[in-house]
Amino acid sequence: MENHALIVALDVPSSREAAEAVARIGDAVSFYKVGLELFLADGPETLRLLRGEGKRVFLDLKLHDIPRTVERAVGSCLRWGPDLLTVHAQGSSAMVEAAARAVREAGAATRILAVTVLTSLDRSDLDLLGVARPVEEQVLALGRLAVGAGAHGLVCSPREAGALRKALGPDALLVTPGVRPAGGALGDQKRVATPADAIRAGATHLVVGRPVLGAPDPRAAALAIREEMAAAAGA
Repeated sequence: MENHALIVALDVPSSREAAEAVARIGDAVSFYKVGLELFLADGPETLRLLRGEGKRVFLDLKLHDIPRTVERAVGSCLRWGPDLLTVHAQGSSAMVEAAARAVREAGAATRILAVTVLTSLDRSDLDLLGVARPVEEQVLALGRLAVGAGAHGLVCSPREAGALRKALGPDALLVTPGVRPAGGALGDQKRVATPADAIRAGATHLVVGRPVLGAPDPRAAALAIREEMAAAAGA
């Protein structure tokens, strides 16, 4: 799986709108994220569409349940052949181990990613949840736990990518949402960075939604982000 890939988040409510977005972006993007909203509305149709177009799939369901349930859920997801599939690191070691085992026993190429701390959360949110550690310490603790339990990588804020890369070494996938081109609107994200900053910090995959889908020319917007990523990777 190539490093420094741009993943466009299909944060739309139907497979029809997903198909329209993919058509507008064209050959500028080969990797798409399907999250809960779209998966629950039109999951099978959307996944068939993406596979039919030769696209890679990041299935972002953030599975979080008892280990046996997650193991079976991962097995069900594998029928769609996602390249990446998410679970919550807060499910702890046994749950992440169960997800990794389901992939291993199926002989699948899917990579399990563990979500550490959602990019919509900050210190004040952790206080409300009773988490005493600072955000970065919580991310590092959950990241080490998940990779130690068999996850192939993590979903994390670009602001924590550097610390995670240092802690986990060169092989872990680090997939970062919360990426916004300079001057872009933050939306509901609180811990954000530019594409160049995220790549320089150690991210391998960047997830971008509204800055591409909401652009007057989505293909041009995606190409501009890819150019920024390539320049940062080569610096």
